Amino acid sequence: MATKEQPTSISANIDKMDLAILKLLQQNARITVKEIAAEVHLSTTPVHERIKRLEQNGVIKQYATLVDYTKVKKSLKVICYVSLKEHSKSSGLKFIKAINDLNEVIECYNISGEFDFMLKVVCEDMNSYYDFHVNKLSQMDNMGNVQSVFVMGVIKETHQVIW
Repeated sequence: MATKEQPTSISANIDKMDLAILKLLQQNARITVKEIAAEVHLSTTPVHERIKRLEQNGVIKQYATLVDYTKVKKSLKVICYVSLKEHSKSSGLKFIKAINDLNEVIECYNISGEFDFMLKVVCEDMNSYYDFHVNKLSQMDNMGNVQSVFVMGVIKETHQVIW
């Protein structure tokens, strides 16, 4: 089943300098062009042009702020494995649209195997997760099976693709 984000191949136009710039931006999205230029030993104009090209080509999708979930009262992390009853394109798209409207779901993957989707859910506590599960997730049309796995500790959590 196709999702709204399909994998794309990396353009052959990405060179070692682009990778060095991407690495710096992943470590700190607020780094200035001047600081990047100093790190990669280029002047600011070519660095700025490279960043703009990476943005235009979709290599850089967005700039984001990573939040400490515990400090915004979202300390319970749950991985939900979901299977749908029906596997038509329209029912899958309806599920995807509904998931995108749920603030508790911060990531959703279309997966292979026993389940159709894997959700990363954050909630305040077990009571709020229960409310989410019973009154939102389980009430969705075409919901088959949901298996919840509660995260006990985070060993590694990154959004960086380091070369």
